[in-house]
Amino acid sequence: MYQLIIDYFSSIDPILAALYATLFTWFLTALGASFVFFFKNMNRMVLDGMLGFTGGVMIAASFWSLLAPAIDMSKGEGFTKVIPAAVGFALGALFIFGLDKVLPHLHINFKETEGIKSPWQRTTLLVLAITLHNIPEGLAVGVLFGGVAAGIPEASIAGAVTLAIGIGIQNFPEGIAVSMPLRRMGMSRWKSFMYGQSSAIVEPIAGVLGAVAVTFFTPLLPYALAFAAGAMIFVVVEEVIPETQQDKNTDIATLGLIGGFIVMMTLDVALG
Repeated sequence: MYQLIIDYFSSIDPILAALYATLFTWFLTALGASFVFFFKNMNRMVLDGMLGFTGGVMIAASFWSLLAPAIDMSKGEGFTKVIPAAVGFALGALFIFGLDKVLPHLHINFKETEGIKSPWQRTTLLVLAITLHNIPEGLAVGVLFGGVAAGIPEASIAGAVTLAIGIGIQNFPEGIAVSMPLRRMGMSRWKSFMYGQSSAIVEPIAGVLGAVAVTFFTPLLPYALAFAAGAMIFVVVEEVIPETQQDKNTDIATLGLIGGFIVMMTLDVALG
C-alpha cells in the first residue's frame, strides 16, 4: 500500500503532490474534530497525553525530516556546512515568535491570551492559536516536495510522504484539542467541528507556497527546511509542552511525547 502511494505521488507534479499531501494532513485534523459528534467531553489526562504525542512527533520530524536533510544538502565542511541550517532554524523560530506577539490568539486552557488585544470571540482566538501550529507543518511538507521538483538528490518523494503521514497523525489529536473545548463551552456539535477542522486549512496553503518557493529558488531549500524546523520547535516549546503542564498529568504528557518521537523517528528512518 505504501509503495502504491509513493508510485502515485512520483507520477504527478510535485507541487500538486504537496497540495494532496497537505490536504491529507487537513483531513486528519477534521477527523479528530469530528469526535465532537460522539463525545461532549474528553478526559484531560487523555488530552494531555495526545498533546504530548503531538509534540514528540513535531520534534522528531524537525530533526529527521528537516534539519538533517538541510545539513546534508548544504555545501562546504565544518561551520560552513551548518550555517544554512542554523540561519534557517533561527529565522523560523523568530517568524513564529513574531506572529505569536502580533496575532491575537487564546491558548487551549482558555486562560492565556496573547498577541495584540482584540475584541474577537474566544472561539476565534483559540482557532488562531492552533492555526499558528499548522503553518510550519504545512510549510515543512511543501518544501520537501519543492525539493523533489527542483531535483535535489537529498529530497525524495518517500521522505515527503512520510513527513506528511507523521504530521497527519499528530494533527488528529490537534483537531480534538480544538473542537472538544468548544463543545464543552456549549457550542453546537457542528460549529465545534467546523472551527476544529478550519484550524488546519492553512496547511495546504503553506504547503503549496513552500513548494513553489523552493521550485523557483532552489538554493533556498536547506534554509527553508531548517526554517520549518525552527518554527515547529518554537511551537512545541512555547505552546504544546506548557499546555500539557497545566494539570497533574505531566508524566502522561511526557510519555506521550516520547511515544510520538519514537513513532515519527521510526516512520522517517524506516520509510523515508
